Amino acid sequence: MSGLRAQRLAARRAARRGRARRAAMVAVASAVVAVATVTGAISALDGRHDADAAKSVATGSPHLDRQTAAPSPSATVTKSPSPKPASPSPSPSTSLSRSGAAVEREPRPSTVSALLYRHPDSHVLDWVRAHPSDPRTPLIASRIADRPAAVWLTDPSPSAVASQVRAVTSGAAAQRRVPVLVAYAIPDRDCGGASEGGAPDLDAYDRWIDAFASGLGSGEVVVVLEPDSVAQAGCLSAGRRAERFASLARAGRVLKAADPRARVYYDAGHSGWHPAGEQAALLRQAGAASAASSDGIFSNVSNFRTTSDEITYDRRVLDALGGPAGLGAVIDTSRNGNGAPAGGA
Repeated sequence: MSGLRAQRLAARRAARRGRARRAAMVAVASAVVAVATVTGAISALDGRHDADAAKSVATGSPHLDRQTAAPSPSATVTKSPSPKPASPSPSPSTSLSRSGAAVEREPRPSTVSALLYRHPDSHVLDWVRAHPSDPRTPLIASRIADRPAAVWLTDPSPSAVASQVRAVTSGAAAQRRVPVLVAYAIPDRDCGGASEGGAPDLDAYDRWIDAFASGLGSGEVVVVLEPDSVAQAGCLSAGRRAERFASLARAGRVLKAADPRARVYYDAGHSGWHPAGEQAALLRQAGAASAASSDGIFSNVSNFRTTSDEITYDRRVLDALGGPAGLGAVIDTSRNGNGAPAGGA
């Protein structure tokens, strides 16, 4: 064999080995992403959904009274709260324990995203169906529309939210998947900002939570309880803040009593907002450190902080929070690929 031919064969073998290594790295990277993040578009239920399609029998929610906590010092908001989308937007998440390991209550398959429920109705799915010839459709369909989706529940009507929750949980149960629900109807929501609204008062909110809980059924479900409700509570007086926190603590107890397999997570803001110790003190007043009401915290909802910053921040919050060792964190990674804007958010 000539020297030139031998060199060519060696070059081809090296190229094949390089392609194989790159393919292996891509496969490994994909597996890590599947385990570490749960991507999905947020969808909002509205009057178009047929609540009668739900098949599961809902578990009734026991009546629990709020237990008002002592007022805390006024929290100063140093950063703008997480902006809520006027329409659904992607909301992937990462689940961590206090040590950084995945939160586990029972053996599960390694691919977390395979367990989560993708609701059949969302704005992104509507867009994909309406634009089959758009050159962007394949990418949007595969990277966003095909991912599991959290569902935001915002209608302040108790009867409406009961049927909406039941429709989602029964649909998930039929597919043996885990739904992710965002409860978003706290009074004075968003402190009168772009996402203002919610129940008219805390008594009405308690009834709304009771109705929400009645639709959970008995399957596993993740509840993201009221984004910004704790981190943004500085807009309230000390007395009203204590009442809100008591209502949030009650909400967690009601949800977990109605469905013992429900996981309830509380608002930790994000890494660019309150210091971890300050946020933990607020969360403790809202019931986030109690196993009867909480499975941990969530952060970065509709915000742009990097996942690494959020992991570090959430670990610090959980360390400062105390509570059961099994408390974990859910991180929204839907829009943080480029990090926070230069001006902050």
